[in-house]
Amino acid sequence: MPTEIAIGELSRRTQCNIETIRYYERIGLVPRPRRSAGRSRRYDAEDIARLRFIRRARELGFTLDGVRALLRLSAEDGEGIRAEMRGIAAAHLTEVRTKIADLRALECVLADALRECAAGQQPRCPLIAALSDERASPATAAAP
Repeated sequence: MPTEIAIGELSRRTQCNIETIRYYERIGLVPRPRRSAGRSRRYDAEDIARLRFIRRARELGFTLDGVRALLRLSAEDGEGIRAEMRGIAAAHLTEVRTKIADLRALECVLADALRECAAGQQPRCPLIAALSDERASPATAAAP
């Protein structure tokens, strides 16, 4: 039987918070762990690999539903699976590019507000005006 570890060691090895691990268990992203005679959670190498996979997918911005789909597909093989993976990756890339565009627009709004603030020519603080929605929002600032 493979060596089993406690939740604290799983957390250390995967760099995933203990409460996050428990949450993933509650929502079914990670299977319920085996229990020792003393009822403590016990994990093995498969659990470590799965949690690392989940953590990396989350770092790349995938939603929990997206991670579920990726986990399902990772357990299978074949051209159909690869095509589905490409579709998921392409959709996620589109979302990432949209977020990048939104962040660039936000950068412009903040840079403009800071420039106006430094110039001191506005009767009201430009940063307060931007936050008060008295100016274009980042989404509308990027619109043509």
